Amino acid sequence: MTNQTWQNKTVKILDELLLVGFRVLCSGDQYTNEISKTSLRLNTRMSEIKHVINPSQQVGAFVVENSSDDEDGYWICFEVSKYEDIPNDMVTLTIPSQKYAVLRHRGSNVEIMNAYQDLHLWMKENNYRRQKEKWHIERFYNWIDPKNVDVELFDTIH
Repeated sequence: MTNQTWQNKTVKILDELLLVGFRVLCSGDQYTNEISKTSLRLNTRMSEIKHVINPSQQVGAFVVENSSDDEDGYWICFEVSKYEDIPNDMVTLTIPSQKYAVLRHRGSNVEIMNAYQDLHLWMKENNYRRQKEKWHIERFYNWIDPKNVDVELFDTIH
């Protein structure tokens, strides 16, 4: 039995997000491991990023069905209030204001896919349509231990 908690599902609208961090590109089965490693690397370099809004939260972003190579991969970032003096090996990503179905997952990072399945079932039951071509967000409150993450999953809906 796995130790995981999924909290109540809800709908939220987020304002535009300005993100600074790293883009992860790898084969599909490597993302869980590579995102964890990149997240720890980003954490050690946070002091190099100007205007971080909340240093205790990292934000992941991805497009489920990307239409270009520019949207392929996974971004692990800190949210900033404005872009300024971005480190050379880091990237920026602007996510427009969007509407999301949201679920909070606490437990192993390998169980996140099960949390998404639960969220997708709830969305279907409540007549929300996934926007697979839009940016999806994962807001991490605890990311240091991959067996005990605390993450809010934001799945873009219409």
